[in-house]
Amino acid sequence: MKRSIQTDVNAAPGTEESYRPNPTLATDRAGDDVNIENILRPKTFDNYIGQEKTKENLKVFIEAAKMRGESLDHCLFYGPPGLGKTTLAGIIANEMGSKCVISSGPAIENPGDVVAILSKLQKGDVLFIDEIHRLNRQVEETLYSAMEDFAVDVIYSKGESVVSRRIPLPRFTLVGATTRVGLLTAPLRDRFGMIHRLEYYTVPELMQIISNSARILEVEMDEEGGREIAKRSRGTPRLANRMLKRVRDYAQVRYDGVITLDVARTSLNLLDVDSLGLDRIDRITLETIIYKFGGGPVGLDTLATALGEDSGTLEEVIEPYLIMQGFINRTHRGRVCTELAYNHLGLEFPSS
Repeated sequence: MKRSIQTDVNAAPGTEESYRPNPTLATDRAGDDVNIENILRPKTFDNYIGQEKTKENLKVFIEAAKMRGESLDHCLFYGPPGLGKTTLAGIIANEMGSKCVISSGPAIENPGDVVAILSKLQKGDVLFIDEIHRLNRQVEETLYSAMEDFAVDVIYSKGESVVSRRIPLPRFTLVGATTRVGLLTAPLRDRFGMIHRLEYYTVPELMQIISNSARILEVEMDEEGGREIAKRSRGTPRLANRMLKRVRDYAQVRYDGVITLDVARTSLNLLDVDSLGLDRIDRITLETIIYKFGGGPVGLDTLATALGEDSGTLEEVIEPYLIMQGFINRTHRGRVCTELAYNHLGLEFPSS
């Protein structure tokens, strides 16, 4: 449950339009996708691309904390998955010269778990809790005093009596991340000194991220190939890097190893990702609303049942991008497909 972020290579901003692999390093980069993800994570703000407003604010707050010799105030990041919340937690720890301990809301099952984690922190350490909205109430209440007073109260039996003992904690920084900030209770949310919303990335920002990743992975890629991957990455760096790795596989097996526009386009079409980044389940969602429910409106639970998906998955994973692209509107009566959805699927929009 406790581990430190480890990133082996800095993803420095790249301006080159293509990168040639170094055969002597290729075998050193073999490993599973988890190790590759760690390699691709930037370690400093200078190497972190995008989220400019959040990044600039954090730089000021961190510098001020370092000048005063204090730990950084508690920080909450919220927004869609894959936008760099975990990476920012690691960068905060690196910039503060401290360690980052990572856990998640579902993994902390009882107050004893969180006390065990907190008691092992050193002064200035960063505790990152992903999916913090999924903490149970008892754990959350334990965090209140830890965040505010830097102490926790432990109750235990001593003979026939019950004893309460207050354990002081070093001043640490709690970084929380959530995709559903509305599910956080007000007492927990109010204890964060900084709250930042992470936004979707632009195509130029994703191109820069993909170019850096291609260089780190020792993959040769031209500018047009990188742009095609960026356009289909749904504004999400995690997805962009995932697509890059899969296109790299196609380029190595079926082509000459170079990611060009044609290679990227062909590979992503085979992966069932269309020109706007919609995958198979996205198109099925739109087609279900159009064909089964006359274009809408249709309620969330009804649509989820028709798709055979969990309503939470539909609302948190599938819908946000479709709404952002203007394919679906949420109304008080349910979900409705827009004219853009019909046009994208090559269907005629009903005049009524």
